[in-house]
Amino acid sequence: MSYKDRFIDSLGGFANTFNSLRYIMAIKAAFITLMPVIIVGAFSVLISNMVMDPKNGLAHFEMFSFLATLKPIMTSINYATLSFLTIGAVFLIGIELGKINGSRSLFPGLLAVICFIAVTPTTLDMMVNGHMQEVKDVLAKQFSDTKSLFLGMFIAILSVEIYSKLESFDRLRIKMPESVPPNVSASFSALIPAIITVVLIATFGFVFHQITGIYLYDAVYQVIQRPLESVMQSLPGILLLMFVAQLFWVIGIHGNQMIKPIREPLLLGAIMVNMTAFEQGKEIPNIITMPFWDVYMSIGGSGCTIGLLLAVLMATRRKEMKEIAKLSLGPSFFNINEPVIFGMPIMLNPILAIPFIITPLITGTIGYFATSLGFAGRAVVMVPWTTPPVINAWLSTAGSMGAVVTQLVCIVVATGIYLPFVKVASRRAEQAQKEALQNHSAAVQRPA
Repeated sequence: MSYKDRFIDSLGGFANTFNSLRYIMAIKAAFITLMPVIIVGAFSVLISNMVMDPKNGLAHFEMFSFLATLKPIMTSINYATLSFLTIGAVFLIGIELGKINGSRSLFPGLLAVICFIAVTPTTLDMMVNGHMQEVKDVLAKQFSDTKSLFLGMFIAILSVEIYSKLESFDRLRIKMPESVPPNVSASFSALIPAIITVVLIATFGFVFHQITGIYLYDAVYQVIQRPLESVMQSLPGILLLMFVAQLFWVIGIHGNQMIKPIREPLLLGAIMVNMTAFEQGKEIPNIITMPFWDVYMSIGGSGCTIGLLLAVLMATRRKEMKEIAKLSLGPSFFNINEPVIFGMPIMLNPILAIPFIITPLITGTIGYFATSLGFAGRAVVMVPWTTPPVINAWLSTAGSMGAVVTQLVCIVVATGIYLPFVKVASRRAEQAQKEALQNHSAAVQRPA
């Protein structure tokens, strides 16, 4: 076996092992379910600021001024969705991990939320009438929005794992007579494991605070989440993540699925922060967000393959390549590019794999500098990943024409990168066809 084959087998083995981890499966499933909630919240932000805002929106004009009175509707939707994202994530991760562990009910999700709240401080010092007062039994926004996302994920996993382990002990189950309905019997069966789990998690949070003087939230955010956010907000960090995704695509593994457990919490968290700042009229902090990935690094799908399709239509006369490009162009407008990845093909193709890997790195760099220099607006709205190019750039940045122009430049650059490789691939295909015909003719002319 060659070194190349061993390398591909090693990556494939790692990918299979990684994707089969229970926690990774639970996190991925949870964020897939959360996506509609995020998009609903995102469009409430968009409508609130571009339609109902009396200063910058459509309500600024006198004939539409009545729309400003409706802005609280969008504000309440934003609060109900984006400001409670961590609560939803904890609940869903608990449910998904419970399913993997064999639970047939939704109770693990509810238990995960209870345990998360149990380690979260609910007493705050607030300024009231010019005096600091202690306010009890409240949940601050920072504990329900994305700032607590990593703590929520850890507590959900830990609590459900403890509960599942305790539930497996027959001695801890309260057994009811057969005449009792199954749902009532199941509730009593889960009672003792649930009590032990909540007490253990709450005690852990209390002891940690007593020993260190800080809450679990502060420890997880400062030690884990904040450093990861800093890395992901840097250009090298996002390029490395994209490189890993593209590398897996090339060997035939869905790259986005591989990096999703890392990408989603961080990049979705970044766009949530931007949306909140936009809603409140504050400065937008983050350049790199989930829409940034879609708008500049995944135009037409992974690898910016819209550039490949345009290059094929421009630079080759190979009928099979043109047919694949024509068939793939429609889905590509909605950022679906499996037809071209597997039809051209790109995977395990040393010629097309090179531009497939490097193109999103270059377009991402262009998008980053255009945004950091202020030419392109920062993303403030989470739009569906299937939103077509140009439209997604305009919507996600709340109407920044600089972002639209930057994305068009990225498409031109992507096409230019793919062009020479498409020509090489076309020449090699023609050469292989000629050699095949020559070999066939020689075989026919050879005497029996």
